[in-house]
Amino acid sequence: MVQAYNFLASWQLFPEKCSFEYGLAPKSGNYKIESINNGHALLISSNWVSIENEAFYTQHEVVPDASLRAFENQILADSIFSEIPNASTLVTRFVKEEKTVLDVTHEILANGYLKITQKGTSPNGESFTNTEIYHKQLSVMPYAASAAGVAIRPTKEGVIKHKALWAMEEQTNMQLDQIKQQIELLAKQAQEIRKRKELSLMIYEAKLGFKPQIGHTYHLYEKNDGNHMLSLVSPGEWGGNGPFKQFISSVRLLADHTWVEISE
Repeated sequence: MVQAYNFLASWQLFPEKCSFEYGLAPKSGNYKIESINNGHALLISSNWVSIENEAFYTQHEVVPDASLRAFENQILADSIFSEIPNASTLVTRFVKEEKTVLDVTHEILANGYLKITQKGTSPNGESFTNTEIYHKQLSVMPYAASAAGVAIRPTKEGVIKHKALWAMEEQTNMQLDQIKQQIELLAKQAQEIRKRKELSLMIYEAKLGFKPQIGHTYHLYEKNDGNHMLSLVSPGEWGGNGPFKQFISSVRLLADHTWVEISE
């Protein structure tokens, strides 16, 4: 089943990118598609958590050979049709009493995301379209999630597992956020050091008529010939740029012999 290869993964829901006309909108979820029966069928499993913190889980098999087959969950449908018309599309149709009750289209988008479009009819006879967007998870979880299919409330063991997974997700996300903040801080510090280094190189290449003292403030100018000069005299004392082309900045010598720009 070569064409199914693009779908075989665990996918994580983008709640903010989804739209729901029917059913409970999830606030988090995963969706998993895996190959079974030596590649002759697909196992689609999903779990999600509603805004009301209710946990749901569903699972079903499809054989994407464009034939109508009996479906194991008679509550939803008595037969199922599935096919892969191209490498980026997986279509599943649930049929009950010779009528289509739900069409589910899986699409691999150009950005690599998985888009799932569900079209069906609610119990009161109104048509609906639900759209879900997922991104591929880097690691494969034991099971996955979405709002597709019949909602099956979990067993006590399932609730325990879900709470444990939820706690794990919260903790790992918090740790990842901390690492991200540390990386951003290190990047900012590296940028500041790089700026000090560039400024220091400019000053040490400039003309110095005295020995700078650590902690003291000096003033860097560009001369008319393009070279630089460090001076004890500020622009205010010169009454402008003085005899120089332009004033660059006021600077201070640090203990590590690098220079930092200061504002006066």
